[in-house]
Amino acid sequence: MSQEFEPEATRRDAGDAESTRANRGWWDRNADEYQQDHGAFLGDDRFIWGPEGLDEAEAGLLGPAGSLKGLNVLEIGAGAAQCSRWLAAQGARPVALDLSHRQLQHALRIGGDVRLVEADAGTLPFRDGSFDLACSAYGAVPFVADPVRVFREVRRVLRPGGRWVFSVTHPIRWAFPDEPGPEGLSVASSYFDRTPYVEQDEQGRAVYVEHHCTLGDRVREVVAGGFRLVDLVEPEWPAWNGQEWGGWSPLRGNLIPGTAIFVCERD
Repeated sequence: MSQEFEPEATRRDAGDAESTRANRGWWDRNADEYQQDHGAFLGDDRFIWGPEGLDEAEAGLLGPAGSLKGLNVLEIGAGAAQCSRWLAAQGARPVALDLSHRQLQHALRIGGDVRLVEADAGTLPFRDGSFDLACSAYGAVPFVADPVRVFREVRRVLRPGGRWVFSVTHPIRWAFPDEPGPEGLSVASSYFDRTPYVEQDEQGRAVYVEHHCTLGDRVREVVAGGFRLVDLVEPEWPAWNGQEWGGWSPLRGNLIPGTAIFVCERD
């Protein structure tokens, strides 16, 4: 009886095409487990920015909830479109875009008045100036080799003055092991090592890719994409949140930041 091969974790270069192919396949294969494990925490119609549980209803990073009515909003890397459902409840007209067909099937399963689009964030299938706002909660940005290309596409489809808000793993996390317990509190690698994290199969083909950059890199990418950085939010771990989510946990969250949220505007 043959054993199922466990992907090998390594650090190596991975370009745009390889990253896209690997991550589309990974999310299609793992969407069911992801929604089963995290669906209750995310809710069907809440806008949660990350594992800390920061809620857009309280944070108002896209603007006051009352100001969203009638706005066209693009959610990138929407998964099961939980955030878009919350936006629709505020009277916005959201479009939920994701690379993964299986994730969007979960969006269909949950339902709601949200337009779903399967597409690559680096080639957005929309006309120039189609949206008032764009957002992404841990979607697309950490998984692409060329984030500036994504940012320029987002800028293209936004109207002048449009806001682009996205959350990613905080860059400092890359220096620590991806462990929620005490073993994850000691620096294990260089913060300045930009080599992507890759999981690959027996033939050396990537099956999952995540890209790292420093905080300064990310700011420069935002500017190169044609945006002005308005705010950088580093959510603290709240006392009510006792969950572990991968390497995120109350222990680590009370000591080091786990999420970075970039609030940007198109001039």
